[in-house]
Amino acid sequence: METETRKIVAEFLGTLLLVFVAVGAAVLAGEYIGAFGIALCFGFTMLGLMYALGAISGCHINPAVTMGMLVAGRMRVRTALEYWVAQLLGGVVGAAILFLLAKQVPGLKTHGLFGSNGYDDRSTVQLNTGGAFLVEFALTFVFVYVFLAVTNKILVTGLAGLPIGLALGAVHLVGIPLTGTGVNPARSLGPAFFAGTPALSQVWLFLVAPMIGGALAAYAHRFTHPAGLPAAVADDA
Repeated sequence: METETRKIVAEFLGTLLLVFVAVGAAVLAGEYIGAFGIALCFGFTMLGLMYALGAISGCHINPAVTMGMLVAGRMRVRTALEYWVAQLLGGVVGAAILFLLAKQVPGLKTHGLFGSNGYDDRSTVQLNTGGAFLVEFALTFVFVYVFLAVTNKILVTGLAGLPIGLALGAVHLVGIPLTGTGVNPARSLGPAFFAGTPALSQVWLFLVAPMIGGALAAYAHRFTHPAGLPAAVADDA
């Protein structure tokens, strides 16, 4: 029970820190560092957290990654549900702390933006709903596929954190001008609560598309890495 509690706390804390630091880069420093700097911040934050928490919970800190692990047979349903609750709560708490900090910055506007994701008039390039769904699905597929391919079983060890951090940074470079890059339902939900109605009305897409992308990435991984699957399942049984 103690081990399971540590995993849940790690997922909560990791998601909180990812939202606070990486989304914080977009909210507090976006005009200074630009899309490239924001993408680097997401990648570097993920890399650091992988090494800090990977040996405890696997450092999913993303419901779509947990979905991929579940479909790949590396987790039990109950554990996945616990991870999802911890991640979503962590995203909301991280966004709440960031919101309180942002309110201390004179002249900083949070309503309607606040690092949230969007499409149509909330997309920098005015990307429509279908395009946004495709982008979020595809980018999440890439990220979760890399996550599954470089990890062994559930936990992250060795140099596995490096390609995962690089992959997250890369998908953000592509997605920031399109949707703001969600690829993580917990990261999208938290800021949406504080950005107001415009963000909340569109957040459904950033909850659904990444989960589908994560699930299909697991199926693709089964075909490209069939030898690794039986051991992973056996060790989690």
